[in-house]
Amino acid sequence: MEQEIAVFWFRRDLRLHDNAGLLHALKSGLPVLPLFIFDADILDSLTDRSDARVSFIYQELTQMDKQLHDLGSGMLVKYGRPIDVWRQLLQAFPVKAVFTNSDYEPYALERDRSVSELLRETGIPFAGFKDHVIFEKNEVTKDDGTPYTVFTPYSRKWRTLLQATPHALQTFDTEPYFHRFIQQPDLPALPTLADIGFRASGLSIPPKSVSQGLIKNYDKTRDFPAIEGTSRLGIHFRFGTISIREKAQRALELNQVYVNELIWRDFYAQILYHFPQVVTRAFRPEYDLIQWRNDEGEFMRWCEGRTGYPIVDAGMRELNATRYMHNRVRMITASFLTKHLLIDWRWGEAYFASKLLDFDLASNNGGWQWAAGCGTDAAPYFRVFNPTAQQQKFDKDFLYVRQWVQEWGSAAYPSPMVDHQMARARCLETYKAALSR
Repeated sequence: MEQEIAVFWFRRDLRLHDNAGLLHALKSGLPVLPLFIFDADILDSLTDRSDARVSFIYQELTQMDKQLHDLGSGMLVKYGRPIDVWRQLLQAFPVKAVFTNSDYEPYALERDRSVSELLRETGIPFAGFKDHVIFEKNEVTKDDGTPYTVFTPYSRKWRTLLQATPHALQTFDTEPYFHRFIQQPDLPALPTLADIGFRASGLSIPPKSVSQGLIKNYDKTRDFPAIEGTSRLGIHFRFGTISIREKAQRALELNQVYVNELIWRDFYAQILYHFPQVVTRAFRPEYDLIQWRNDEGEFMRWCEGRTGYPIVDAGMRELNATRYMHNRVRMITASFLTKHLLIDWRWGEAYFASKLLDFDLASNNGGWQWAAGCGTDAAPYFRVFNPTAQQQKFDKDFLYVRQWVQEWGSAAYPSPMVDHQMARARCLETYKAALSR
């Protein structure tokens, strides 16, 4: 009889080192088969067949497979609907236990419920572990056990809890157990990108490490898009190619403002977990009564960076060219779409989701609802960013604008598509009418 095995299912944790669920799998006493599933339910919804995120995942899996081959093992990579792939795996392998790291998005929770039920039918345990956040689910709550919906008290409790439980940042030392990967180097070769319906993107990906000096000065440089003042580690946090625990340890030593960014990440993840309705509806239900203008022509001008407001246009063009946008500029562009143009935040959120290398549902949704005034801890509806004032404050010499808007300052550059004062007054009137119903 074939030897029974454990399967470790990689998802948003594409690394062999400091991986919580993987360590538990390797210590189970069973040979561990590493598995990744290119999820057809997700990939088939992508319109860009050269999506850089798919190329990035593929590149990381290729590197991991090479590491595993050096250990006499290998990575099993499949494409399909997860439940169908699991049915096939249970026919092909004597699976005794399944380990993974938890994902808190509504689709992921439903997917894991289905797979867990399938495994339970044959008596196979399905164990999930915390890995891509520092604190999850109900770990940081009010004294009465209910979830926080305002960031500042959440962040205070988060820091208090970390002081009381410093082991929350302990690394999971997997390397001493690498000999427990299944010794089966003749696993099928990885499918090609073409096999799963994609092409290589050619876009460059930010590195996994940043200088100590950048993090040290983060609080002073993070708001100025013309300089390299942010870490750009978002894609690596999103797909788990770096350890959130390791980065948090370094940030605690170097810069508390950067730590706050990591706390925001946990905050939005727990908001999505406790309030999954935010995926399609405003966190504050009364904001769903807003009468959005939703002008498709104006939306297209925003998407293409042709609004006539230089910092907005630079941001949108940076996004379209690189699949990245500076954090400060994300707030400015989102505020402009929702408040100046009165276009539904869900339109902008979906556009960012289709483009951003570091797209993360919880953070993207949280950021857009914040900008629109309808989310947790949101900018109040009467706070309408003035794009010209933001330009003067954060890119006064137009260095960022010149980088992305070559025709700026010439007759070819469009006039502002909407007057700020008029748009602000229209926004306040529209929001007030909805909120007074």
